[in-house]
Amino acid sequence: MRQSTIKRETKETNITISLDLDGQGKHKIHTGIGFFDHMLEAFALHSGINLELECKGDLFVDSHHSIEDVGITLGSAFAEAIENKERLCRYGTASIPMDEALAVCNVDISGRPYLVFHGDFKEAKIGDMDAQMIKEFFYAFTIHAKVTLHINLLYGDNDHHKAEAIFKAFAHAIKMGVERRDGTVLSTKGRLE
Repeated sequence: MRQSTIKRETKETNITISLDLDGQGKHKIHTGIGFFDHMLEAFALHSGINLELECKGDLFVDSHHSIEDVGITLGSAFAEAIENKERLCRYGTASIPMDEALAVCNVDISGRPYLVFHGDFKEAKIGDMDAQMIKEFFYAFTIHAKVTLHINLLYGDNDHHKAEAIFKAFAHAIKMGVERRDGTVLSTKGRLE
């Protein structure tokens, strides 16, 4: 069973996340940030990961703490669920169009956290989400999930479309990476950290 439940509480946020890597993309998500919820719902549906997420954060300050801490908690839950990496496909890649926008995501579930993120947004906010927090979310996820993640927004005009292409590309790359395969661990070292 590749499942995990993580609770994280600080003075800024109170978060509970439950996920099942072998689900059907069922989701129940509430962060108080509508556009962020929309992106996480797209991630769950397109990755096939069942995701329940409740975040109560200091939104009277701004969305920063909530989005970053969701990334930390989701990454930690992912790392716990994927602890045994012996039969992982390990690598995933996806190129996703969203109308005029095109995003590419590559993932290596390697145990080595590293983020490369190329993507710019025209506006400071997309709905009620600070656009700059998209990169911060993926950075927090990457460090705590212990994965290598490359996200490249190749082009686009509409910020909503660009963000959605990124999250859906991320979802499909993760879906490929967590698939089970026959055989030994995919590493000449004989193990993934």
